[in-house]
Amino acid sequence: MKLWSRHWISSKKPGKKRKYIYNAPLHIRRKLMSSHLSKELREKLGRRSLPVRVGDVVRIMRGEFKGKEGEVEKVDRQRYKVYIKGVQKEKKDGSAYKIGLASSNLMIIKLKEDKMRLKKKEKKGE
Repeated sequence: MKLWSRHWISSKKPGKKRKYIYNAPLHIRRKLMSSHLSKELREKLGRRSLPVRVGDVVRIMRGEFKGKEGEVEKVDRQRYKVYIKGVQKEKKDGSAYKIGLASSNLMIIKLKEDKMRLKKKEKKGE
């Protein structure tokens, strides 16, 4: 049995689409973990979305923490979760734990700029 194939994404069967997502290698998962850009960034970059990275500032668009903004602390590609500073819940004993959010429920407000990312964005824009 094949572990993963790029051709599964073109299938119409929901089971194959799920199989594509669950068994995708990490370099493909990076792309799958993209978030929408804010209107200002969208106009500036000429793109609708970008993969989320540690250091980006995001706004939560859905769920219990809707409207809250914070910096991305960790991107867990294994579980398709993004962890944001200041987004946590409390257990019964009083200790806090981080909440993992889906990247589709986030909007990137400010990018963490580095030279390699800028070069890639410039190439895409041209």
